[in-house]
Amino acid sequence: MRGHFLIRVFRMASVVMVLVAIAMISAITTMHFAIHGAEVQVPALKGMTVADARSQAAGMGLTLNVDNRYYSGDVAAGHILSQSPPAGTVVRREWHVRVAESLGPQKVDVPDTVGSDQRLAALQLRRAGLDVGAIAHLSSSTAAEGSVISQDPPAHAQGIERPSVSLLVAAADNNIPDGYVMPDLAGVPIVTAQAQLAAVGIKTATPTFADVPIPPVGSGNTSPASPVAPGSVIAQQPPAGARVDQTTQVQLTVAK
Repeated sequence: MRGHFLIRVFRMASVVMVLVAIAMISAITTMHFAIHGAEVQVPALKGMTVADARSQAAGMGLTLNVDNRYYSGDVAAGHILSQSPPAGTVVRREWHVRVAESLGPQKVDVPDTVGSDQRLAALQLRRAGLDVGAIAHLSSSTAAEGSVISQDPPAHAQGIERPSVSLLVAAADNNIPDGYVMPDLAGVPIVTAQAQLAAVGIKTATPTFADVPIPPVGSGNTSPASPVAPGSVIAQQPPAGARVDQTTQVQLTVAK
């Protein structure tokens, strides 16, 4: 009698253990699908139109953000130039995929805003289809307060990357400048470049020196390229047009 009771208890315990095991397997399987079912691979969007890319991303539960726009001679206007994260990356649904849109080849003519009032200059740029980039102020005893002293890129520049123009605006002569637009120092002797920056309180790091290859001799009607003078600036960081102030340390690369 007691033996039958023990067998019955053992059978019941076995059934309970089986049910618990099934429940655990079911829970693990459910969690697996819940986690991995919410993951998707980022599609390849480069070259697609923004509208098509946005539609494809939305269909996979992703959000498309156009972060930047650049001119490009290789990718048609309205198409995707680059993306982040790259194609194939596994992300969770509702992830934001950031892309850069092509504006096609540069067709706008950069207006000359030097001498114009800042507000008028901004209006000129927007009418030309350009954005106002960084704005810095510099005290001036010769230019009218609020007028543009310089711009980057310069008027009628070709081959620009971004559709924006940075402005250096005159402040009152007794005002402390709140920043500057980094000049283009390419080709300038290192001593002169350092002096220009030091004059407005901008510090330079110890220059980096690099070998520069000798350009090939021209042939036929092609003029030979001018060699880079030793001791002249060949690269700079921050780049020309960037906003800098007295806390910025400029790194210059100089030709040996």
